[in-house]
Order: sequence, then structure tokens, then C-alpha cells
Amino acid sequence: MEKRLRSCLQSSAEEFLASATKLAPKSSKPSLRNLIYGVKPSSDLCSSLPLTLYRYISHSIQSFRDLLEPGTNPSPTKSPPTPPPKRPRRSSRASKTRVEPCSDHNPEPNVNDKKKKVLQSLHIYACISSSCVSHPENAFSPSDLLPGVQALHESLVLFELDWGLSSEIANLCEEWWKEDFPGRESLISQSLPFLLSRSLTLTKKQDVHRVYSLREAFSLFDFEDESIEDLKLLLVRCVIAPLYIKMEEGRRFIAFTFGLSAQLLKEMLAMIRSQIPFGRKSMLEAYGDIVFRAWKVAEGDMRDEIENGFLQILIEGAIHASSAAFAASVRRVLGAFINQRTNDGVEKLLFRLAEPVIFRSLQVANSNVRQNALHLLLDLFPLEDPDSTKEVKDSLLDKQFYLLEKLVMDDCVDIRVVAVEGSCRILHLFWEIIPSSTITKTITKIFDDMSRDISHEVRLSTLNGIIYLFGNPQSHEILKVLLPRLGQLILDNVLSIRLAMADLLLLLRDIRNFQFNKVVELDMILSTLSNDQPSVARKLTRLLMSSYFPFKASIEEACNRCVILIKRSPMAGARFCEFAALEGASLESLLELVRVLFTLVLSPDNLDADHIEGLLLAASHLCRTLATEPHYKNALKELFSGEKLKCLFSSASSRRTQSSIIDIVSTISVADVSELLDLCMDRITNCSGISEDVERQAEVRSVHKLLISCGGFDDMFQCLTSLLQKTAYRSHIKFGNEMPKLTKRKRFKSSGKFSAPWKYVNRKKPSNFEDDYSVAVGVTWQIKDLLISEDTQKMVLEAQALESSFLALKLISEVSILQCTHYEYMDTTPVVAYTALSLHMALQNGSLCISKDTGTKKNESSDSSRPSLKLAVLEQTFSHLVNCTEKLLGTGVSENSGKSPSGFKQANNKRASRDRQTNNVEADVSSDAGSVSTEPKRLSNKVKMLTAVLKFMVDATIMGFVFHNHEWCLKFTSGFLRSITSTVRQQPCEQIPLKEEYMKDTIQCLKSSYTYAAKLLNLTLKDATETSPPPSQAFDLANDLLDIITLIESYMGSSYAERFVAAAKPWLPDLILALGSGRLLKQIHVEEGKQTTTSDCIKGHFPTWLSVLSKIELSEFAKVGLEEEDDNVSKPKEFLAFKKFLGMMFEMLKGNSNIQDAVGEIFFIGSVVGMEGKDYGLVLGLVHFVCVKLYKEDYREWGDIVLASLQDIYPQIERQLEEEDPEDGSEKLESARALLEPVWLYHLYETGKVSVMEE
Repeated sequence: MEKRLRSCLQSSAEEFLASATKLAPKSSKPSLRNLIYGVKPSSDLCSSLPLTLYRYISHSIQSFRDLLEPGTNPSPTKSPPTPPPKRPRRSSRASKTRVEPCSDHNPEPNVNDKKKKVLQSLHIYACISSSCVSHPENAFSPSDLLPGVQALHESLVLFELDWGLSSEIANLCEEWWKEDFPGRESLISQSLPFLLSRSLTLTKKQDVHRVYSLREAFSLFDFEDESIEDLKLLLVRCVIAPLYIKMEEGRRFIAFTFGLSAQLLKEMLAMIRSQIPFGRKSMLEAYGDIVFRAWKVAEGDMRDEIENGFLQILIEGAIHASSAAFAASVRRVLGAFINQRTNDGVEKLLFRLAEPVIFRSLQVANSNVRQNALHLLLDLFPLEDPDSTKEVKDSLLDKQFYLLEKLVMDDCVDIRVVAVEGSCRILHLFWEIIPSSTITKTITKIFDDMSRDISHEVRLSTLNGIIYLFGNPQSHEILKVLLPRLGQLILDNVLSIRLAMADLLLLLRDIRNFQFNKVVELDMILSTLSNDQPSVARKLTRLLMSSYFPFKASIEEACNRCVILIKRSPMAGARFCEFAALEGASLESLLELVRVLFTLVLSPDNLDADHIEGLLLAASHLCRTLATEPHYKNALKELFSGEKLKCLFSSASSRRTQSSIIDIVSTISVADVSELLDLCMDRITNCSGISEDVERQAEVRSVHKLLISCGGFDDMFQCLTSLLQKTAYRSHIKFGNEMPKLTKRKRFKSSGKFSAPWKYVNRKKPSNFEDDYSVAVGVTWQIKDLLISEDTQKMVLEAQALESSFLALKLISEVSILQCTHYEYMDTTPVVAYTALSLHMALQNGSLCISKDTGTKKNESSDSSRPSLKLAVLEQTFSHLVNCTEKLLGTGVSENSGKSPSGFKQANNKRASRDRQTNNVEADVSSDAGSVSTEPKRLSNKVKMLTAVLKFMVDATIMGFVFHNHEWCLKFTSGFLRSITSTVRQQPCEQIPLKEEYMKDTIQCLKSSYTYAAKLLNLTLKDATETSPPPSQAFDLANDLLDIITLIESYMGSSYAERFVAAAKPWLPDLILALGSGRLLKQIHVEEGKQTTTSDCIKGHFPTWLSVLSKIELSEFAKVGLEEEDDNVSKPKEFLAFKKFLGMMFEMLKGNSNIQDAVGEIFFIGSVVGMEGKDYGLVLGLVHFVCVKLYKEDYREWGDIVLASLQDIYPQIERQLEEEDPEDGSEKLESARALLEPVWLYHLYETGKVSVMEE
């Protein structure tokens, strides 16, 4: 093909072009380039080819135009002569394949094919033109080629659908511009917008590079002409194009375009301003760089626009920004100028723009403005006019330090934090130019005042600032004197400050001439190491490593130093060993240290008990670290031979040291542990009081670990079960509770580790019931703890004694609940363990079903029955707890609540006999030494016990074990809250011992119950649908939860109520939905076929919070205090927490008019109740709230639901006022009518939604 083209090229330009158009553009481009490059400057083609090319290009473009408009006549332009066809070659192929002549009836090529052919020809012409332009010997005259290239350029918009042809033409124009050929100005009007659009569409770096290389061509456009709008839009798009922002050449191009037109500059600056609130850090910094580049080259009005129309607005925006994040974004854009302040004119510009506003803003009342201005001042520091005299500069510098000193003591914590860190940053950067007196004054204030600030954030910023200040060596001399003043921060009650102090000490360790022990005494460091959190202890271990376990010293020397540390502070030494491996100590050296520690413990030297305790605890930590590697674990096993273990155990005189030995043995899995078994069993059976002793809890966990490692879990669990059974029997004897019917006892198969597990139960001397119960509490804590870990949980659920332990727990939990108000020592731990075990039994695969009557244990026989069997244990537990809490609360939780779960009927049949037994016990309570002496203590025990039961109900519901419906749970929770409310209201406020520790626990439990109740409400509403609406108990519970807040604030004050408001805030949407759900879903169906409406619920149990709200409104309405009816209730002005909560509640109501109407109805129903009870103050208060606050006197917002209630209440008020002998409260009714009358008249005459009813 190339030979044929070469032959045609030598023949004539026409024949060459005609032949070339038959080729594919992409594949033929290299061949065409080679042929064109081969043309000599002396060839006739140098003059004929450009002219012929122009004619062919013009003809093809015209043909394409005609094809675009098929209705027009063909152009009369004479077509170029067609070269004679080449004679076919004589060959066998020609003879075999004969081409039939075209017949008249063959269809013409369609229009699309013609277009495609024309575009293909133009593509070839463009390739040939490009080759002529780039000829290495410049054989073709640019003036001859220009007409054809212009024709292609002017028609570029026609070929937008042919991306290849358009790109070829654009490349041709680009090459023409770069070669600076004559007429290049005529080749940019179409090609530049094309290239710019291409770079924005394809987002390729090479396209951005090409646009940047052609940037000078953009200055030839008239940006004042209306036809330039499309190009301006493309240029503005570059401002938000990520590729342009990311590339250096892209940012330079955008900066260049700023100088093309004043109007374009304004539009681009406006686009940048609009992106600041949402831009990322890199994007904002890029904008600053772009504006700075543009400012450097701008002159006249354009520079003025950047300075006064953009930068001035940014500086004011940085100061008056509504949020700290927005202010920081603005400062990032300004940062390009601030970082280039050494450039000529920049510092003077910043001073001129910032000085008039920044100093004034640092002293305004608005703390946000002060903080933003402070940030800007710290970025601009030192703010000065470079052209002013030294005296003026010094005066201005003093002013800035004066304001900084003032802001360091600001009332706003956030400002103090920024001021302290900013002052340290300024000292670090400008130490040399700041007067020494100013340095001393500033740094002394930071050390003396800010390090003791009441805010922990300020104290933390002090340490961070000082750590940053150490980066300037010139500060070290004065810091060495002042640092000891910070020593007390190592004992700060905030963890982050102690961590920062540890970081400071680590920094001092690595600086010559500084000694960290002169800043914080070594004894204080060791005390912190002993008692602090692991994160702090690890940093302090790193601090002491070079002193007490140096890497460069020999292993023997390192071990000796560590022993010195342990002897000086046993607990600190033990914590040091705990983290030594994490801080780089080799395991080999730590193994040697273990040998040294054991040798010391077994040595004849008399060591203090504290030293032995520290040595063994350190060894325990080291063994735990070394046991992770099998090699070192085996070495430790060899170290613990039978005789050494006996000697170690004999040297352990305290429980803690014995616990350390047990922990070591369980960690390294020593084979012969027979000597420790009696000790282990003693630890787990003498467990009275363990639920409140953290140290003993860790000790018992070690015992569990050891017994499990040696295969004695079943023996241990059988022993714990026996203790529970003993307490269950004693409970039966003392309180008359029914003993569970056990299955036929299976012979217990002991592991052989214990000779007689029963001896640990029966060897004790006879004790009273309180002692036995205390041991049972410790046992139940152990069972609960064993259920936490997945491994031990599986062992518990597979234990032989599982059934016996569960039934014993059942009886002990029953006694704990029923007797919690009679005996002070009753604990919630048995109930928690009972419910936890029940949940885990329900969740395990192959769940067990324990019969409610006989206690028989059944294995699941098929997968189909598994779900029901799983629920059986849990359902029985639930029914048992409900029966117990019914008796405690004195009400029937399950009555009128739908169907009872299986097991309720039998339990209810036995209720009478249990009541008689309980009454007999209550008669003897007064003579029992462990009886509850005061009503607050009774309340405390009841709250804790009911909270445990409520937690179980919520957990079971969350896990999917819903007991038929939610009604029992909701009714139980309401009964619980109402019982607490009733009990508290019977107590005078002054008799509630708020400072007592048990009352603090009670309040915390009540707060937890509040959260559980709200979660239960959430789960109920999630399951509700239009066909299955939430039960009426959901509405009742929502009111009870609001009543609790008013109760707490009435009797315990706003500070306690604030805690409940904080707990209720996340559940606020659920409370609102529960209040309005009943009305929105029209009616609530219950089994009896009745319909319970919102009005029925309120009239059945009037919510206290409505009364409190009414009194608050009356107080505000009348500008006087509350008319107190109950001396125990706080005045309404003291209901600050409740008012705050209501504010949040009704602010949220504005988002949904339907819910707002449904809740608004509640207040009118309360007003109706007030009318029936002649409580006109209640009526006025609630009406005032609805009219003034809920709807804010906007009559149009009242919906159909609340208007229906208005139809009920307004006529009642009018009828009451029309009576001949009005009662004393008539003035309140008059006020209520005055509030409702405009609404009534508007909807009576304007909307017709209310009407006058004939009596």
C-alpha cells in the first residue's frame, strides 16, 4: 500500500489524496507521515499539495454540511477531477473473482455511511496537513497550508461527535501555535475551547499540560463580548476541577486566567469563596496558592479586587465565622499569604487588612469571635507595619503580648487553651526578638497559673505547649528552673494529663543536662507506676528502663538493678516487669530475671512480706510474658519442680502472694499442683464479700484458671453448686419458699483431682443464714463471671451440675427479690447470675428444657423443636421473675395484659400460700439483726432488685426472645416506676439521705432503669405496624418516664435531674412517638375487644408531669410563684432540668405536624380532666402552653387531631362561665377562654373545622 501511495504522490497531488482517502486513518497515519517527510523542498508537491489539499478539504466540509441538511440542493461547486482508475492486474485471482457491474436497482448508500466516509476523508486530510506542518525540513510554506488548516479549524464544531477527527484538528492548531506560524491567531477560537473542555472531561494530566502551554493564546479573546460566555464558564469550572487544583501547572493556569478580565476575576474569586466551607485541607491550601500567584502579577483594579474584595472579606470571615471549623478553613486560604510574608509587599498588605479589625475583635463580648481572632493573631504574629519606626513596632508588639496575657486568663476555657499553646508557640519561634522581661512574665504565668487551672484542657495545653517549647534550645535554661513546679501533674486526676506528663519526662530523659527525677521525685514516679493505668505505667517503664534494666549492661547487672527497684518499691517493680518486654527487654534476659527472683524468694535471707509479694507478683507478670513462647514456657516448667513449688508456697504468707503463685502455675501449666488444690478450693468457697472486692476477684479468676488448666472444672462447679443448694435449703427453712423438685440424682463423676469435694461445703462450723447467703452471693458472682468468657461459658453449660445449680439459683433469686425490703444484706448478684444463666442456656446449641413442675432435663430431639425448647427455660424464668416482682410491688403485673406465658397459671395458684408464708416472715423481721431499718434503704434495695429484672427483660427482648408481645414487660416497667414514685412521695424531702453511699448507688440504678425502660419503649415501637399498633402500656410508660424526671427534680434537686435528662436525651424521639402513637393509629385493640384511647389512659392514671408543666406555665403567666399544694414539691422555678428537657422535646415536635397534633391532644385531654375536677389552674396552665409555646399563636398550624380536642374543651369552658354562680376559679377560666377564643373563631368562620354544637 505504501508503494502505491508513493507512486501516486510522484504522479500528482490529486491522485495521492484520492488514494489516501481509501485508507483507515489510524493505521495509515505513520505511512502518510513518512511519505510527506520524504518530500524534498525542491519538489513541485511543495506548492501543489497545499492548494489541492485546501480544495479537497473545502469540498468535503461542504459535502458534510449538505449531508447534515439533506433538504438543500447540492452545491454547484465543481468537484475535483477524479483520477483515472488503475487497470486491474492480470492474475489468476482476478480471473476467478469477477466483480459484477452495478445494476440500477442496487440501493444507494445511506446518509450515515456517506457521513462516515466524508469524516474519514477529512481525518486523512487533517493527518496530511499535520505532517506538512511538522515537516523536518519545512518543505511546505505555512502561508500555502493556512487556508486548509483554517477551514478545518472553522468547522471544528461540526465534528464534535467524531472525537478522533476533532482531536487531530485541535492537535494541528496547537502545533501551528507552538511553531509561531503566521495566522496562528485565527486558529484558536475553536481549538482552545475544545482543548479546555477536553481537559475537564477526560481529566488527564497531559491535557492540563497542553492547556497550560497555550495559556498566552487566551489573552487574545475579548472577554467583554457576549459570545465569550461559554469559554468563561469553562474557565470558571477549572476553579473547582480537582485535577487543576492538584497539578502545579493547573494552579498556575488558574492564576493566569485571573488576569484575563476583571469580571472573570470576580466570578472566580466568588467561586473560591463558595468552596471554602466544604473544601478539604489540600484544596483550600491550593486556593490560597492560586490567589497569591494571581496577586503577585495583578495590577491596578485587579489587585485592588483581590486585596479589598477578597482578602479583606476572608479576614473578617475568619474572625466572625459561625463555627471553629469554618474559621479554620478560611485561615487555610489566608495561609498562602501568611507563609509568603517575606515577599515584598505581603506583610504590609496583611497588616493593612488585619490591624483595623483584629485588635478590636480580641476584646469583644462574644467568645467565638475572640477565639477566632486569637487564632488569626497567632498565625499573623508578629503583626507589624514593615515601614514603621522601631518605636512603633515595639509598641505594637507590647500590645499584642498584653492581649495574649489577657486571653490566657479569659473566662472561656477554649480561649485559654488556644492562648496557652499559642503563647508557647510564639516563644518557640520568636525567642530571640522577644524582650527577656516579657518572656519571664509569660512563661511564669503559664507555669504558676495555667498548670493549676480548674479546666483539665488548659492544664493539658500547658504541658503540650511546654513540650513544643523545648524545640528551642535557648529556652532550656529558664525551663530547668521552672519545670519542678509541674511535678504535681503526674498525680492529676485526668488520664490525658498524666500521659502528657510522662511524655514530658521522656523528653527530659533524652536532653543533656536535664534530670527527670528533679522535676518529679522518684518516689512519686514509682507510686504512679504502681497504681496508674497501663498506658501511663508503660510510659514510666520506658522512662526507667535505662536506669533499672539497661540494654547496654550485662544481663546480671540488669537483673540486679531490677531487684533493687523491686526492693525499693515492690508494687512499682512488679509493674515495671509487666511492661519490660513491651519496651524492648529480651526474653532471654527476662527468663534470667525470673530465676533471680525465685532464688531470692527461696533464699535463707529474711525478706519482708512486702518484698516477697513484690518479687512473686513481678515473677507472675514475667511468666505471663514468657509463656507466649513455647521454648521459654518449657524452661519455666523445668524451673518449677515439685520441691520448689512447695517451698514457694510455704514462703507465701499473704493471700496476694499465694494468688501470684496460683497465677504462675496456671500460666505455665505445671503438672503437679496437688499441693495447691486445697488452697484453691478454700479461695472459691470462702467467697463472702467477693462481689465488692476487686483484688479478691482477680485472685479467684486465677484460681479458676488453674483448676481449669488441670482438669478440675467439674469438681469446682459441683462444689459451687453444693454451696448454692445449701443456701437454697436454708432459705426454704427460714422463709418457707417451695424447694425445687430435683431429678433423680446422678452419681457425680469426680475428676480424681479432689478426694472429697463435699468436705469443702460441710467442713464449716454451723452459721446463721446471713453468712450462708453471703457465701451464695460470692458463688453466684463466680458463676456470672464464668459466663463472660466463651471457653468457661461452654464448660458451665456442659457441666453435670448445671440443672441443680440453676434450680438452686432460682430459689435464692426468689428469696432475694421477695425479702429485699426486709433484709439489708439481700443482694442483686444471685438475680443477675440467674438471668444470665437462663439467657445462655436459651442461646446454646441443643438447648436444655428444664421442666417447671418436675425439674426434669430434656435434650432436644430434632431441629424442628429446637426454637421452642430454647424458649422454654427463658419463658419459665420470665414467668418466675414476674410472679416474684408482682409480690414485691404488691400488684398483678400479668393481670389484664393479654395471654400469659406458659407457667403462669400454676404459679398463680400457689400465690395465696406464698403470701401467707411471706406474711409470717414479715412478722418476724423486726427481731432479725439484718433487717432493713429505714424506708430509704428499703427503697434502695427494691430499686436495685427491680433494675436487675428489668435489664433481663430488655436483654431478652433485644436478643429476639419476645414473650408473645411486649405488654408484660411494659406493664412491669410502669409498675416499677410508679412504685418508686409512690414510695418517694411518701418521704419528706429532708429525710432522703442523698449523701449516703447507698443512695448514690440507688440513683445510679434508677438512672440505668430509665435507660432500660426507654430501650424497651424503642423495641416496642419498632415492632409496631398499622395492623399491630403499640399497646396502650407504651403510652403509659412514656408518661411514667416523664414523671420520673419531675420526681427526681422535686425531691433531689436539678443537679440529679440533669443526669436523668442526659440519659433520656438519646431516647427523646421514642418518648415523643410513644406519646403520639396511640392517637395516630386511631385505636389500640386488646384481647377483651375493648378500645383503649389516649383519654382513657390519662383519666385512668393522670401523669404528674402535666401538673408540673401547668404550674410552671401559671408561674410564668402570672409572674408570681407557684400556689403550693404539696410542701414537699419544689417550686416550679426550680424545675430547670425538666424545662430544659421539655424545650428539647417540643423543638423536635416541630419537625412533624402530625406528631405535634397527637401530643398536643394530650394537653387538652388534661384540661378536660381539670375541668371535671374543678382544677382551673391546671386548665389554664395547659391551655397557655399549647397556645403560646407549642403552636406559638399560629392558628393555621392547628391540625385536625388537636382541633377535635378543642371542640371538646372550649364549649365546656364557655358553659362553666355562663353559670349563674361562678366559682372562685372563674378568672382562670376567663384567661383560658381568652387564649382559645381567637383559634376557635378562626377555625369556626375561616376553615369550618370546628362547629357550634346544639345542646
